[in-house]
Amino acid sequence: MSLWQIMHGDKLIADISDKGTSKLYNSAFLPYDLWLEEGQDVDTLVNNLTNFYYWCASRVLTLDRKYAKEILNSIGAGQGTTDRDRAKVSLSYHCLTLKDIYWVKEEQENTSFNEINIYDNHLDNAFVDLSLRGKNMTVENAHLIADDISTSGVFPKAWVRKEDGFWLYKDGDIVNVKNEILASKICRCFKCNQVLYEEDVFEGTPVSVSKLMTGKDMSIATRAAYDIYAVNHDLNPLDSIIELDEQGYYMMNILDYLVGNTDRHWENWGILIDNETGKALRLHDLMDFNQSFKAYDNLEGALCQTALPRHISQKEAAIEAVKKVGLNQVADVEKDWFEGRDAEWEMFNSRLDLLREY
Repeated sequence: MSLWQIMHGDKLIADISDKGTSKLYNSAFLPYDLWLEEGQDVDTLVNNLTNFYYWCASRVLTLDRKYAKEILNSIGAGQGTTDRDRAKVSLSYHCLTLKDIYWVKEEQENTSFNEINIYDNHLDNAFVDLSLRGKNMTVENAHLIADDISTSGVFPKAWVRKEDGFWLYKDGDIVNVKNEILASKICRCFKCNQVLYEEDVFEGTPVSVSKLMTGKDMSIATRAAYDIYAVNHDLNPLDSIIELDEQGYYMMNILDYLVGNTDRHWENWGILIDNETGKALRLHDLMDFNQSFKAYDNLEGALCQTALPRHISQKEAAIEAVKKVGLNQVADVEKDWFEGRDAEWEMFNSRLDLLREY
């Protein structure tokens, strides 16, 4: 019987066997999107294994990710179609990610977080090529892939280690890159915790770059993960998020409306967590703007994904937000940032003027 130990840094949180039996050592530190129970009845055992494999699978790339086939082939992994298949890939490198400090080891392993964590230990820089360009190559150690596959989404992206830490390089096409850079410039004109995106070049192709927001002291959990946590703790997910960080939630809705961001799905916003206490601090820094200036031909905008299960437009959500926390503009947005994108400049100002009325 195999027994996996779920670790938070060097702290043992829980273990689970391949039969589904589990023991909790520090349930307050369980990952937001993992629910385990002690017990021997069939339902408990099945649910434990299902939840564990789902959690592991969430720490590997989705198979619709661009270049996913090349990435999996590079470590000799098959095209897994089930959570259990994908979990095997993730478990091959201890389920490490750059989102948090959780990892998994087998009971007999004599390994510490200090020895394998990917904040401190070297990553294979060559893997960046594969991730961004789909090139064939061999990655000798499976765990070296972990810097990239912990990043969700369908656009090519890779983490690059520099002297001052990790930076995320995002490709796609020139329009997506320019949209993210412009949206980031606009968002900096408003008071909000946010990731700062800059333009750079990778092998002659423009990319957007941003610095890693997590580390051994801070982790993030997605809105989707928080939903699982809330259900298991009898909380209303949206109400409890607003209670935690009203300012951050409403500013997210304002900025997404102003820049026409239609991609605020539940994997690219969420919670910032103190790793020492395991407590949620606030929403994590606002990120991911390469799908900005979409549904930008009218004042309503798209459906506001952050307001679900309520079905309201981005305009309605932004007006509600301004009434709650104000507009919080701290600098002017410059016309020359739009580089001849006159229609988008006009729409931005129309949306800004509308919100100023409130």
